[in-house]
Amino acid sequence: MVAIVDYGVGNLFSLQSSLRSLGLETEVTGEADHLRAADRIILPGVGAFGDARGKLDATGLVPVLLEEAGRKPLLGICLGMQLLFDRSFEYGEHPGLGLVPGDVVFLGENLTDKRLKVPHMGWNSLEILRDDPLFRYFENGEYVYYVHSFYARNCRDSTLGISRYGDAAVTGAVRRGNVWGVQFHPEKSGAAGLRLLRAFAEL
Repeated sequence: MVAIVDYGVGNLFSLQSSLRSLGLETEVTGEADHLRAADRIILPGVGAFGDARGKLDATGLVPVLLEEAGRKPLLGICLGMQLLFDRSFEYGEHPGLGLVPGDVVFLGENLTDKRLKVPHMGWNSLEILRDDPLFRYFENGEYVYYVHSFYARNCRDSTLGISRYGDAAVTGAVRRGNVWGVQFHPEKSGAAGLRLLRAFAEL
């Protein structure tokens, strides 16, 4: 069973529908016991980092997530991926979960072409830098859907794939141990995104 963490942030039911379309048993839950019983965990998220971290803290689930990340596959999506890192500099400095080394910074600071819009919104190809089981059904250069203004940096050792946005190499996918993260939305990325979710469910 795949548990989707419900902490008041994110389009949870779109993700759940995508997983169910693959024939996967899934549950949206904010219960610690349900997360412990799950085979895999997905941490979604949209919005601002500090607000999301506050809501996640309020659930009391942070120790559970840190514990379960050492036991089973965990996937962070979009803001959920950003929460995996050490810290974010979105409207101040906020601590992350520290599961993947690196920082979350404003994308606009690294764009010399000021005609490019932030947030980075739309389809972009994913360049695979390292082979990984997450890409079992995914081909290099396939297009995925992004909606974000901040991105992960200083995480080269964990980076699996990137997307180019102007002169910025946007960290698209990361892994450290049992923990994976994708900055894009696989549930909004058509057939390619569904194949990536299928691969995660088989990890």
